[in-house]
Amino acid sequence: MKEFVISEVKSETAVLVGLITKKQDERKTNEYLDELAFLAETAGAVVVKRFTQKLDQAHQVTYIGKGKLEEIKNYILAEEDEGREVGMAIFDDELSAKQIRNIEQELKIKILDRTSLILDIFAMRAQTANAKTQVELAQYKYMLPRLQRLWTHLERQGGGSGAGGGKGMVGLRGPGETQLEMDRRIILSRMSLLKVRLTEIDKQKSTQRKNRGRLIRVALVGYTNVGKSTLMNLLAKSEVFAENKLFATLDTTVRKVIIENLPFLLSDTVGFIRKLPTDLIESFKSTLDEVREADLLVHVVDISHPDFEEQIEVVNKTLAEIGAGGKPTLLLFNKIDAYTYIKKDEDDLTPRTRANWTLEELMQTWMAKLERGCMFISAREKTGMEQFRDELYRRVKELHVQKYPYNDFLFQKYEEEGEN
Repeated sequence: MKEFVISEVKSETAVLVGLITKKQDERKTNEYLDELAFLAETAGAVVVKRFTQKLDQAHQVTYIGKGKLEEIKNYILAEEDEGREVGMAIFDDELSAKQIRNIEQELKIKILDRTSLILDIFAMRAQTANAKTQVELAQYKYMLPRLQRLWTHLERQGGGSGAGGGKGMVGLRGPGETQLEMDRRIILSRMSLLKVRLTEIDKQKSTQRKNRGRLIRVALVGYTNVGKSTLMNLLAKSEVFAENKLFATLDTTVRKVIIENLPFLLSDTVGFIRKLPTDLIESFKSTLDEVREADLLVHVVDISHPDFEEQIEVVNKTLAEIGAGGKPTLLLFNKIDAYTYIKKDEDDLTPRTRANWTLEELMQTWMAKLERGCMFISAREKTGMEQFRDELYRRVKELHVQKYPYNDFLFQKYEEEGEN
């Protein structure tokens, strides 16, 4: 059987391709390509060029128009003439099997889309058997509808209808089609096995969660690379892996945290991202159960990111998709030390934009009108951490009193005081 697990992206040069549409203007497309470049960098690729095109919608056959495809091809050939090889083209949207096949035939290089790139990164980051199983299942789900293009070269070797015409050709299959059917059966069988494994893992994790006792569960959620793991390390005094790359955390980490003798469980979960593949969300069900079963969500936001409001929307939408919407949530704006603004000249009469707001002005916008408020910190500089700990203590205590008998809360509190 042909190997279908998506291979790790090595240090190759890549070009990025995105569309400017009625729903996505040029500024937004460039921001999305910035994120795509960060994904490519995380996977080990080096981005050397970006291509964009204005279209009402993606071309069904080649995603972009023929002229733009020819422009990319000419750039690749020109680079080859200069002794610089372009190894892949990465597209900002998910491509169909037909689109990938047609683009590959034209460009003669590796073609990835945003989904396959994210799957690459997840495959690289997966460390435990649980994460590896989840990623493998998502990879097979992605590859299954795209199998045909992998065997196109075999279909051309002979056999099949149309290979000479005449009678007796109905039902005659070439080697490519036969191999395609074999691989489809093997993959479906493998997917069934992986689903059984994940069901077993889900049961084990569910048992583990039930055995954690009467403790409030708090889950750190947010867009990828907003500082959740750094925050986890500060609160739990642990050494959870933290890195300035996307999806540094795949496996959920759970730690017992004690603030003022009040114990609770804190979990650090996989970060969300725009266009997070549905197959990944489904495959990571057992991991995301930590979010679903949490009593309190701490939604961490990178306030220094120019698109943090859209990132908030992406996270809220994903939470709703996994059945965790509407939970008690503390909105925590991180990285205030990295927040920058453009100071407006006094004689500049153009309207002010958010890019000109100071942090203090930004904090007085819609954020100040939130029902339970929000908080602003820098986990790296430890700014605002004491106030955050105090608020987290109040929230957890409030939930504990609601969920468990108050006498039980006092007992646990005195028990912890005795241990200390």
